[in-house]
Amino acid sequence: MDSALVVGGTRFIGRHLVEELLAHDYDVTTFNRGNHDDPFAEEDAVDRVEGDRTDESALKAAKLSVEPDAVFDCVAYEPGEVRTATEIFSDVDAYVYISSGDAYDAEEVPKREGETPLRPCTDEQAVDDSGETYGNRKAEGDRAVFEAAERGVNAHSVRPCIVYGPHDYTERLDYWIDRVANYDRIVVPGDGDNLWHRAYVEDVASALRVVAEEGTPGEAYNVGDRRVVTIDEMVDLVADALDTSVDVVHAGERELAAADLSPDDFVLYRDYPHVLDTDKLAALGWESTPLDEAMAHTVDEHLDSDRDGSDYDPGRDAEERVLGVLDTV
Repeated sequence: MDSALVVGGTRFIGRHLVEELLAHDYDVTTFNRGNHDDPFAEEDAVDRVEGDRTDESALKAAKLSVEPDAVFDCVAYEPGEVRTATEIFSDVDAYVYISSGDAYDAEEVPKREGETPLRPCTDEQAVDDSGETYGNRKAEGDRAVFEAAERGVNAHSVRPCIVYGPHDYTERLDYWIDRVANYDRIVVPGDGDNLWHRAYVEDVASALRVVAEEGTPGEAYNVGDRRVVTIDEMVDLVADALDTSVDVVHAGERELAAADLSPDDFVLYRDYPHVLDTDKLAALGWESTPLDEAMAHTVDEHLDSDRDGSDYDPGRDAEERVLGVLDTV
């Protein structure tokens, strides 16, 4: 494969995917509405077609203009969009849909492709844009990929878990980096052993390319860090990247309640472990970045940005009240 069309390609996963494809000598074209700053605006190696992916005629025009070998769909949020794309790009060498680990319905450890059930999706959920139906819509998008493959389309699905890394506009990890960078003591809910599998964004980008090149049509591939770390270990990785140390104070529900907080008020906390099996992807030759290296890159870019994860901040005053309660125990 020599040419690629990236639907999206400017913000987070798509941005890293474009860089991954360029590094592997692809001719790359992005297709998006131009609503966000384009990091490749001055990059001669990247062409751009402007259009709305929900506009079927615009998507067809992009296909005819680019005639890509591979299509990477970074911004398909409704299953109908996946069905349309797999019809329009039915003759490409690879169509790769970005699904999500949230597509899984059962709480199993680990969650495996083809074994762990996917979420159901009603007609109403399929067109609902709320966060509550995100996993349902992604699961139905997976089913659209499987159906397309049965028709002979070279369609694949990649399911990342929580994605982190440079240019992460969600700011989920930025909250924790900001806390470690600015305070000697931080509150971590629970006992610190919480497991919520994460995926370094550059590894997600390489997974998308590897699946396009080596994957089997009609298959889904989980992607996440090959070594899963607890929330305490994540904080330690952040501290090491910042060349600092931090006193982690664990707080249970009772201590948090003293400040009107609950464990769910802390981003990247999840009561039941969420772990994806990544052996299927690794069997294609994919490898993940060492965690210390991934976190160092993430922290370096965070320090150069203006992101602080404040949208997830439970309030430092509230945390101080929790710390005060724990200090008296």
